[in-house]
Formats: sequence, structure tokens, C-alpha cells
Amino acid sequence: MLVIPAVDIQGGRAVRLYEGDPDRATVYFEDPLEAALHWQEKGARYLHLVDLDAATGRGNNRAVLARMARELAVPFEVGGGVRSLAAARELVDLGADRVVVGTVAVRAPEVLRSLLAELGPERVTVSVDARGLRVVVAGWQEGTDLEAPELARRLWREGVRTLIYTDVRRDGTLKGMDRSPVAAMREAWPGYLIAGGGVGSEADLRLLSELGVDAAIVGRALYEGRVRLEAWA
Repeated sequence: MLVIPAVDIQGGRAVRLYEGDPDRATVYFEDPLEAALHWQEKGARYLHLVDLDAATGRGNNRAVLARMARELAVPFEVGGGVRSLAAARELVDLGADRVVVGTVAVRAPEVLRSLLAELGPERVTVSVDARGLRVVVAGWQEGTDLEAPELARRLWREGVRTLIYTDVRRDGTLKGMDRSPVAAMREAWPGYLIAGGGVGSEADLRLLSELGVDAAIVGRALYEGRVRLEAWA
């Protein structure tokens, strides 16, 4: 199973949020590039970059991302506030291997269809963010009536092939993975499945591997030394 370090960018710094709350951030690196290079040197084969300010409508960190793209040697995906074809193209042109969308998959499926048609499914990742299995959108700030497995099945029919499932109740908390919703998502999703939200130890990674998850996005557990990337690189 691939372990993907997360570099979340807020106000130009590398942070981790507690349960996705932009006002409960812990700064781990003043420079996100330093964080990304650190994980690259530790053996990361892929990176997950998130522009938290773009996700919450508080500006963006495009200049930071452009600098990171110039310096990084490993492929990376970028998410956060990608709600149009123009925004996605900008990130791909900047150097992103994949763009990650969330809200548009729920609120503007026509935009998702245009992304898949223009960029191809290999360039588009959909993040299904949920409290347990109830989908949330708009930087995790708004709830919906959608169940995550139902959304996953719809996305597969629409041509999506790479999916991130994040349990936002656990993201940044180190509480550990909740087996049941991850298993439900693995059953519902026949494509490449990435899990995030709550990894707190090597045991959580072993659980995800046993469930057949293809990759895991890990943030705080890596930054605080609870998981050693070298063991999974």
C-alpha cells in the first residue's frame, strides 16, 4: 500500500487542521516546500498537497504551489477549491499530476464531466469527504443528504477512476481509522481507493492494507513520528 504524505497549506505555511477546522491549525513547517522536500527525502513516492485557503474561500496559495512544483522531483496531486475547469487546468499546467475535486462532484456534476473529458480520468481524483458515511462539502463546512457509498457508485458510472475517502470526524485527530465506513467504501468502489482521516499509528495502516485500500494519505501521524514513512516507502 502506498503511503502519501499530506502537505496542507494555510497562509503560506504547512499546517494540519483538527477535524478540518481552519481555526484549529497546528503549524509544522513555516515553508510548505520544506515539508514536501522533507518527505521526498524520506522516500515519498507521491505527495498530496491541499490549498486550505482556496478550499475555504480565504484566498489561495498558488504562488507557493508553483514554487513547490519547480523544486519537487516526485509527482503530486493538488486539491482545495478546485471548482472549475480553468482552476484545474491552471494546476495541471503548474505541474500537478492530478487535481482533486470534492464539492463540484456533488454540487456541479457538469463541471466534473468537463474535467474528465478535457483532462482524462488519470488526471482527476474525486475526494469523497464524509462524517462517517454522510457526505460533506465546501471545505467540510456544509452537510448533505448523500451517503458516501451511493456517491461513489455514481462517480464510477460517470467515469471517475481514482477516489479519496476521508472521514472528516477523525482527520488530524490521531484517533485511528474507523473500520466500518472504510470497508463500506471499499465494497462500493471498484477503482483505485485512497483513504485519509485519522491515521494515528502503523496499526491503522495495516488495517487499511488488510481492507484492500490502495493508498493512504497521512498527515499528523507522520509529522509527529507515530508513523515512519521509511517503513512503507
